[in-house]
Amino acid sequence: GDKAFAQFLTDEIKEEKKIQKHKSLPKVSGGWELEVHGTEAKLVRKIAGEKITVTFNINNSIPPSGEEDTQEQQKPDEQEPELTSTPNFVVEVIKDDTKQTLVLDCHFPEDEIGHEGEEESDIFTIREVSFQPTGEADWKDTNYTLNTDSLDWALYDHLMDFLADRGVDNTFADELIELSTALEHQEYIKFLEDLKSFVKCQ
Repeated sequence: GDKAFAQFLTDEIKEEKKIQKHKSLPKVSGGWELEVHGTEAKLVRKIAGEKITVTFNINNSIPPSGEEDTQEQQKPDEQEPELTSTPNFVVEVIKDDTKQTLVLDCHFPEDEIGHEGEEESDIFTIREVSFQPTGEADWKDTNYTLNTDSLDWALYDHLMDFLADRGVDNTFADELIELSTALEHQEYIKFLEDLKSFVKCQ
């Protein structure tokens, strides 16, 4: 059984490498520096008196596909539908002269495809906003967290503009999806390779 499993993994790795779009991770435009730790990625950008960091994790970032039935009828030579990784991401804005960090929790809505009626709709939304003490690893539950579900639209728009002024806009979000998808695929291939060595290990 293990031999067949290892052989299957070998073929699978070959296939995945064939369809791998990016041999190295795509860059995000706008002077963002990327740090990757396993499945977590962090983009950092400094502008006049501020440091902006965007953090996301690729685990559980691929939305479930509701099309299990259609895959049965696929012809063998057809490409599998492309998986896209749309992770939640956290934007932190740190101003040099305050001890506060503004934290905005953003995500890609799952029904994002159905927005034809709206012109220029944002591809991501802000879910929560809070202040956290700068430099503390653990965020406190005692800090007020604003949930945007019940938020005044004008205030919400200003928050979106605030992010856009700092380079977190639709273009950025598109590039983040591309980066995250490439990173997810890279990690998946690595996982298959690790699994293969594990299975072959006597």
